[in-house]
Amino acid sequence: MSEVLQNGAAAPGDDLPEAAKILVAGGFGAGKTTLVSTISEITPFHTEETLTQSGVGVDDLSGVERKEVTTVAMDFGRITVHDRLALFLFGTPGQDRFWFMWDELAAGALCAVVLADTRRLAASFPAVDYFERRGLPFVVAVNCFDGARAYPPETVRRALTLGADVPVLLCDARQRGSVKEVLVRAVEHVLRRETRHAALI
Repeated sequence: MSEVLQNGAAAPGDDLPEAAKILVAGGFGAGKTTLVSTISEITPFHTEETLTQSGVGVDDLSGVERKEVTTVAMDFGRITVHDRLALFLFGTPGQDRFWFMWDELAAGALCAVVLADTRRLAASFPAVDYFERRGLPFVVAVNCFDGARAYPPETVRRALTLGADVPVLLCDARQRGSVKEVLVRAVEHVLRRETRHAALI
């Protein structure tokens, strides 16, 4: 499957869907909008608004004090992996006052990417908890911000109390190749889960 996604050629006998929906979730300021923009082959759709004084005391800006805009509904982008598979990316809003939209965005999703920021790692817990409750496969991608302390993936796994089967990887949401690897790993994770489930039936 990795070769299919990276080389753009379908192997004989592959039964891939024509389109798959992937959620990109995580805490406020984790880089979700950047990730979607970096990989999208179309002009991405964003619902960003400027942060105003009305958000003071409501939005936690600790660690992201220079952030000036925020997603209030969703981000949307698309990447065609090959002629039989396109990935539609839906970025979720990060602030808890917009979490009521997550159920709508999650409907029909194949899997999710939880984008984590080690400067505000606790902000990743709501997304992790949400996908665990829904039973939706997900990977955790640690966005490596300039100047942020680097931690090995296993340290992040322990901090987020993730199971051994949840992939944790490092990424740079500004780099297309890095984002592509995250999406490859997310789809591979789904296929491995389905293979294990089929073997138990």
